[in-house]
Order: sequence, then structure tokens, then C-alpha cells
Amino acid sequence: MAITDIKTYAHLTDADVEALGAELDAIRRDIESSRGERDARYIRRAIRTQRLLELAGRATIFAGKSRTAWVAGTVALALSKIIENMELGHNVSHGQWDWMNDPEIHSTSWEWDMAGSSEQWKRAHNYSHHLYTNVLDMDEDLGFGILRMTRDVKWEPKHLAQPLANILLAATFEWGIALHDLHAQKLKDGVPPTQRWSEADKQFWMKAARQLSKDYVIYPALSGPVWKRTMVANATANLARNLWTYAVIFCGHFPDGAEKFTKEQYENETHAEWYLRQMLGSANFKAGPAMAFLSGNLSYQIEHHMFPDLPSNRYAEISVRVQELCDKYDLPYTTGSMMKQYLLAFRTIHKLALPDQWLRRTADDAPETSSERKFADVLTNMANRLDPDNDRREGLRSAMEKVKQQAREKKASLKAQAKDKKAEFKSRAESLRH
Repeated sequence: MAITDIKTYAHLTDADVEALGAELDAIRRDIESSRGERDARYIRRAIRTQRLLELAGRATIFAGKSRTAWVAGTVALALSKIIENMELGHNVSHGQWDWMNDPEIHSTSWEWDMAGSSEQWKRAHNYSHHLYTNVLDMDEDLGFGILRMTRDVKWEPKHLAQPLANILLAATFEWGIALHDLHAQKLKDGVPPTQRWSEADKQFWMKAARQLSKDYVIYPALSGPVWKRTMVANATANLARNLWTYAVIFCGHFPDGAEKFTKEQYENETHAEWYLRQMLGSANFKAGPAMAFLSGNLSYQIEHHMFPDLPSNRYAEISVRVQELCDKYDLPYTTGSMMKQYLLAFRTIHKLALPDQWLRRTADDAPETSSERKFADVLTNMANRLDPDNDRREGLRSAMEKVKQQAREKKASLKAQAKDKKAEFKSRAESLRH
């Protein structure tokens, strides 16, 4: 099931964990001290790019007469919404650019182009998710309240509909997040979920009404006789943004290797262990500069979870140093292509829609949910041991490879036994015929 002792799972001593935390603190200090004009130019260029794309897209949709013009305008509009959502709204609201003291590019003033309000999202996401990342019953982003993403959540018949719920969530992701944040806000305020027209409800509906009016009333009305094509273009661009955002988030949170943790682990957690939990509870996906930009640099989800308020354009250089630390402490650095990471999450969504007794792997060694009990047979001779041949620590990454090797050997042994039994049965059958 979920990890109850992160040091045991990671095969690190107390001293190792504290040393790792100190090295990560040093990375933070280096980035903070080097923030400057280069970073400011980056975010201002990103804002200009987003606004120019939106202007060009809306102008093309309005003035273009052909289907090609409509498609080109809609693509430009969708790209502008993706950039505004991922690189701007998400990262500005994390406070990544507050150090500039620019009132326009500040977490206290930015309101993003989404159904939910930035204020409610910040309370739910910046606090709940980033503090309690993947902690059971504390991180409400762990399945967003509708998906079962770990066997630690008891299976119920409603989970059979999980594949359909996943499709609905992907298509309406901005509304799923908005309602999720509203629920979190009401919990924080002590308001019953069923109560209507609380202050949180009013804030939600005011923002939702503004968003719906902008996309489906104001812009279509300004378009005059082509109002229908404008409305369809807005809906298409919103759908594209929702699907892309959903895919990026799921690639960073739910593929194999993004581990889950218990409350017991969190309750006595040190600052260094918090870093370690972020490393083990997140996943990256490989991306070039363009894809990284469109994902808000959340292709570096591991780095984002450790340093959520550092400028996103610095995550690539941070990742080099984090990978070096993973090599030093023999920790996994979970990454892969975007397609691979999403397909792993997609498999988990469909797999955990089924009752546990229908699944082959145990709850402690399933690829989507591991625990320290996974290493019961290798802990004593693997934990924090140095390889005498190259003075290299053998820790979690080596232990995981050892478990895989044991599984391969067991599979080969079972296959050989089955082959021997088949040969024995064939031999007996031949004897009976003679």
C-alpha cells in the first residue's frame, strides 16, 4: 500500500536525508540569488506571445471567410489559452514572479482565463496539494475526488464508471478543477458541501459567469454576423486547452513511480523528508523547449514540486542538478516520453476501476502503488550499502532493479517448471499409448 516510512523506502539513513535536503536548499539559494533581468524578459515575452496569439486568433476567426482561416484562428486561440493557463496563470499564481514586484505579474493580482477563480485555486492547490503532495486523505488532488488512483482507496461499485468519468474530466477539466477548488474552499471555511450561496459559492459563480459571458456572449456578439463561428471557435479552443492541461497534470502525478504516502509518514516529517516526498511522489516527461513552454515547464514536475515558487524557466537547469543528486544517492528520477507517462496513468485509471481481487499484483508491489514492504527480501543487504568496488551507494534505485530481477527470475523459473511439467505429461502420455 502507500509508503509509511520514507527513509526505509528510499534506503537512506537520517544523515543521508538531511544531507540531501541541505543540497536541495543550496540549489534554491543559488536560483534565488541569480534571478534577474534574464528571467524578467522571459515572462514578459511569454505574456506578449500569449496576447499576440489571442489577438491574431480572434482577428482571423472574425475576418476569415474560409474553413482554413477558421481552423488557423482557432489553433492560435487554443495556443494562447494553453499558454495563459499553464505558463502564466498557473506559475504566476504560484508566486514565481513576485520577486519582480510588478503589480501586473503578481500572485495577488493575476486572474486567469479559467472557470474557477485564481483565489480559490491558490488556496486549494498551493496549500493543500503542494504541502500534502500524494498524502492519503490530505491531498485532495489525489484522484480529484472522482478517480481511484491507488489501492489505498477502498474499491466501490461506482469505480466501474471510472473510464467514463476520466473522459468527462478530461473534456471539462477547467470545470472539474473549479468545482474541486470550491469544495476545498468550503471545507476550509467550515461550510457544509450541500450549502448553497455561501461566500465561496458566490465567488465561484461570479467568476464562472464572467468566463461564460466572455466566451459565449460578449465575443460572439462583437463578431456580428459570424457569431456562431466565434462561439464554436471559443468552445473548441477551451476543449483543446482542457485536454492539454489534463494530460500534462496526469503525466506529472499518476504514472508509475509517482508514489503515495500515509498520514503517519507526514506527521513526523522533516523539511528534508518533505523534499524527498516531492521527489518520489512526482514524475517528469521529456519535452523540447516548445513543449516545455506549452506545458508551463510542468514537464519538470519533480522540480516544480520541490521548488513551486521558483521561476519556471529555470527548471531545466535545476533538473540537471537534481538528476546528479539522484545518481549520488541512488534514487530514481522518474521520467519518460509524454505518451508513455500518460499511458501508464491511463492504465491505472482503467485497472483500478476493477475490484482488487481481480488484479494480479499485490498492493505492495503493484507498479502504480508501492511501499517499503515491496523490499522485504532485499532491505537487509541493500539499505544504504556502499559498493566496495566503486564506492557507490546502493539504495532505492538498485533495490528496485534487484526486485525486478527477482521477478524476472521467478517468472523464468515458473516458465521452466511449466515446461518441465508439460514435457513430463507428454512423456507419460507416450508411455500409456505404448
